[in-house]
Amino acid sequence: MKINQMIREKRKELSLAQEQIANYLGVSTPAVNKWEKGVSHS
Repeated sequence: MKINQMIREKRKELSLAQEQIANYLGVSTPAVNKWEKGVSHS
């Protein structure tokens, strides 16, 4: 399982919105969305 799938599955398991994860981690909601889609810019 890829990391983006793990993030999405765990978030859904905990019934959290992307915005809630973003706030907890101190990042933007679009960042969480990109992580879940497997899009990243190094």
